[in-house]
Amino acid sequence: MTDIDGVLGGNAHLSGVPRVVDGPSSGVTRVVNAPLPTKYGDFQAVGYLDHDRGDEQVALVYGDIEEEGMLVRLHSECLTGDAFGSTHCECGPQLSTALREIVAEGRGILVYLRGHEGRGIGLLGKLRAMKLQAEGLDTVEANLALGLPVDARDYRVAAEILHDLGVRSVRLLSNNPRKREALLRHGIKIDEQVSLLIPPCENNITYLRTKRERLDHYLPHLDAVVQSS
Repeated sequence: MTDIDGVLGGNAHLSGVPRVVDGPSSGVTRVVNAPLPTKYGDFQAVGYLDHDRGDEQVALVYGDIEEEGMLVRLHSECLTGDAFGSTHCECGPQLSTALREIVAEGRGILVYLRGHEGRGIGLLGKLRAMKLQAEGLDTVEANLALGLPVDARDYRVAAEILHDLGVRSVRLLSNNPRKREALLRHGIKIDEQVSLLIPPCENNITYLRTKRERLDHYLPHLDAVVQSS
C-alpha cells in the first residue's frame, strides 16, 4: 500500500516543478494535485498535461494507492451525458456509479479522459452523428456516413497516468474489451474486468444494443430487454 501523499508528494511536487513522464516534449506531465470534495467522497484531483495531444487530463484518486489490483475506471469525456444528463447514452450514470463503487471499495482511481468526446470524433461530430441516429442510423453507421472513425480513442495517456501513480495492475471497471487491450498493450496488467452495467431506458436501448452487437461491449443485462421487446 502506498500513501497518496507519498506518491503525489516528493521534492518535484513540493517545489512546484511539474513531474514529466517520458520526456519534456512527449508523454504526460503531472502538473498539480488538489483536494476535490464531492458528493460521493473526498478525492484528490491530479492534473496532467498530455504533450502529444495538448489535452489537459485529470485522475481522481480515492484512498491509498495500491500497486496491484487497484480498482480503476477509464471514463471517456461525454459532455452531453456527464454534464447535461442525456439519456441517449449511459455515460452519466456510469460516471456516478463508478465514483460510488470506488468510494465503497475504499480506494481507487477514475481517469477522466478528455478528447474522447463521441468516441474521439469531437462534440460537433458527435452531435452530427446523433442527428443521423435520430433519423434511423445506428451509432456505427452514423460515424461511417460522416466519414469519421467508429472509435478514435487512444488510451495511451491513461496508461501513462497509471504508471506515474505507481499502479502496475488494475481491476478494470469497464464493459469495453478495447480498454482492457489498450492497457495491456501499454504495460498495465489486468487482474479482473469488472462490469459496469446500467439499466437501459427507451432512449438508449438501441444504442446499447449496437455497442454490444457491433462493438463487442459486455452487456448481458440487455438479454432480458431484447427478449421482452
